[in-house]
Amino acid sequence: MKKFQIVGIGNAMVDVLTRGDELFLAEAGIEKGIMQLIDMDRAVSLYGAIGPAKEISGGSAANTIAGIAHLGGRTAYVGKVKDDQLGAIFAHDLRAQGAVYETSLAPKSAEQETGRCIVIVTPDGERSMNTYLGVTEFLEPSDIDPAMMADAEWIYLEGYRFDGPDSHAAFAKAINACKGHGGRVSLTLSDPFCVERHRDAFRMMIREDVDLLFCNRAEILSMYRTDDFEAALAAAALEVEIVACTDSERGAHILSRGKRWDVPAIPTDIVDATGAGDLFAGAFLWGLTNGHDLETCGRMGCVAASEVISHIGARPEANLKALFAKHGLL
Repeated sequence: MKKFQIVGIGNAMVDVLTRGDELFLAEAGIEKGIMQLIDMDRAVSLYGAIGPAKEISGGSAANTIAGIAHLGGRTAYVGKVKDDQLGAIFAHDLRAQGAVYETSLAPKSAEQETGRCIVIVTPDGERSMNTYLGVTEFLEPSDIDPAMMADAEWIYLEGYRFDGPDSHAAFAKAINACKGHGGRVSLTLSDPFCVERHRDAFRMMIREDVDLLFCNRAEILSMYRTDDFEAALAAAALEVEIVACTDSERGAHILSRGKRWDVPAIPTDIVDATGAGDLFAGAFLWGLTNGHDLETCGRMGCVAASEVISHIGARPEANLKALFAKHGLL
């Protein structure tokens, strides 16, 4: 048995969550519902303009790994933070969930700081993310431990992390070490604008290395440059063994080897949509590595997503295993 069920690689940052209305978004020049990259000056300016905020360790793939650890999965994470206050918060929170986190810290003398994502949550629960990547942008091949990747059943790669000068090489090193020892590769597309920035690199990775693709409706339409959702799903299914595509209130669509399962969403009052896709992926991967069939994995994902959008923050607060049991999944 391998030491790790899933090792995640992606951004390492702290989420700063606050509530705001449409007027605030307009006045601040924030486009609703997407992730926008910002620099340090913009991060400082926005932080000064928002109201009371809640700081929670985040990062898309880190949320996924935290969810798996919450479920008792054997997991680890690779993502770069600085030796500063926010970096210490990030490392502590992830380890407290039970995940292994051993990535070397950027030194105190580093010019960039630990990344943070300022998340404005509007009354409809939609989140608009303003991300200062900081040192997490500089993940490099030397941060990848080949022995850790070789000892993983799956690695989980975060699409957002493609925004970095050496991240593609770091991903390639991780993929080679994992696949060279019988492991498998999953990828999340993260955001339609991220897809626009890196479509060719994503497409090559999907065709050559990815066994499981996580995405949502907007991301898969962007990837395959079409307005026809069914056509995009079909195209992805030809390139990847397993496609797990979330579809908001319509639930999720799982495709594999010519079969398809349309999994209904769990009706939920949306408080904060942050982390829905992250926790869907976490529950799906946990189910997969614990021997559950793909439909059940999809249903677990929808249950976990419904839990995380019912409160502020992108990490589970309720016992997910208990919720799985309540829905007849365990």
